[in-house]
Amino acid sequence: MPCAEFLSSQPVTLVSKCTVLPDQISAMEALKLSASDLPMLSCHYIQKGGLFTRPPVSMRNLIELLKRGLSTALTHFPPLAGRLVTDSDGYVYIACNDAGVDFIHATASRIFVRDVLAPIDVPDVVKEFFSFDRTVSYDGHFKPVMAVQVTELVDGVFIGCAVNHAVADGTSFWNFFNTFSEVCRGVRKISRSPDFGRNSVFNSSAVLKVPEGGPNVTFSADEPLRERIFSFSREAILKLKAKANSRKYREDGSNVAIEVLGKQSNDTWKGVPEESENMKTKIGNWIRNAVSKPQSSVMESAVDVSSFQSLCALLWQCVTRARKLSQSRTTTFRMAANCRNRLEPKLDPLYFGNAIQSIPTVAFVGDLLSRDLRWCAELLNQNVRAHDDAMVRRTVADWESDPRCFPLGNFDGATITMGSSPRLPMYDNDFGWGRPVSIRSGRANKFDGKISAFPGREGGGSVDLEVVLSPETMAALESDPEFTAFALDN
Repeated sequence: MPCAEFLSSQPVTLVSKCTVLPDQISAMEALKLSASDLPMLSCHYIQKGGLFTRPPVSMRNLIELLKRGLSTALTHFPPLAGRLVTDSDGYVYIACNDAGVDFIHATASRIFVRDVLAPIDVPDVVKEFFSFDRTVSYDGHFKPVMAVQVTELVDGVFIGCAVNHAVADGTSFWNFFNTFSEVCRGVRKISRSPDFGRNSVFNSSAVLKVPEGGPNVTFSADEPLRERIFSFSREAILKLKAKANSRKYREDGSNVAIEVLGKQSNDTWKGVPEESENMKTKIGNWIRNAVSKPQSSVMESAVDVSSFQSLCALLWQCVTRARKLSQSRTTTFRMAANCRNRLEPKLDPLYFGNAIQSIPTVAFVGDLLSRDLRWCAELLNQNVRAHDDAMVRRTVADWESDPRCFPLGNFDGATITMGSSPRLPMYDNDFGWGRPVSIRSGRANKFDGKISAFPGREGGGSVDLEVVLSPETMAALESDPEFTAFALDN
């Protein structure tokens, strides 16, 4: 694996770059992208990684260890070493052709672990710990599906991974990352073999038509933003859950709109390509009708709101208040849902690919801010419970009637998008000298209102929220006493 040498005066200096190939030839046939994969072609590559203390080996030996481990791990995940291919009928496949992945060695000679963790805002240097910055997943036709970057710090190391979002979701990403670490520390038989089956409702004969040159992200990647990690201890989470479950009641639902659509739909459509005009009209009419009359359904008295739904309710209320929106406007909270266990029959928990849909919940700002946490949490809970096998299948059918890329973003200035999950095993990796000190992400898919949920390192139900907001909204959130009472309770 020959490497090219580079020099740079930037905070993160590229030392070497090479291609790592699987250590065995793949016999896997091409995998067709599914109805859940294809919408991600307009999204950035996933960028996640771990911050580690410095290993007790030389950096040269560490780099060689990681290259060998990566080569072995790719044998278990052939799609990650492949490329995207579109056939003459317009179907997109992952060609498992052993083309390899990028491996980058970089150094940040002036950056300490504390420099990554200590600042109030996530420092910009973290964005340089990842390859494929702002790369759209459609570019997997011309570029590797994955890249691993190892950045040497003064007293630590960051191992960052960028993976094409049309190839993998968070579950698939962390299964690979954790397998990579297993192999590096000498495990001979991996503990969680991925399932590459394609026999599910997500398999589709629909063709996604993309514009000449490929799709672009549907949000501005250059708007001014602030990014912070807010930690919520187990105790704080339990207090929130108790507050959200403290009293059950019935509600007539007046002036409340509850929307349950799929990840391929959105609530407002500014900036969405013209070919989606019919869908924009249909969804727009649905929302106008929904918020103009009482809903027939009621809050159920036996609802048990989860810890995470309670936290999401707090975030939705506090961010909406910080945005200083008109009481008559609608606001939307979108939650990513893993559909593997929602389908009947269930998908394998380690199904490789995208098996996610989005659950949007809509409410008037006035209702959201005048009601208590219970009301908001039960609103979210009702939508989550409704997203069952039938809803997953309806969402797929809706997409097949109008194949389109997912319009990710905050189009109306009143939307929050919750991605990732505190249930993902982000700290279940050890390359041979201990678990990560922290998890961080790159610049990918970030806009005002994008939130990512990570498990807290200490476990036990603690949660870290990576919050991305406009500077004005972040400043208001930081001074919100209801929010900080829980966020600072560590």
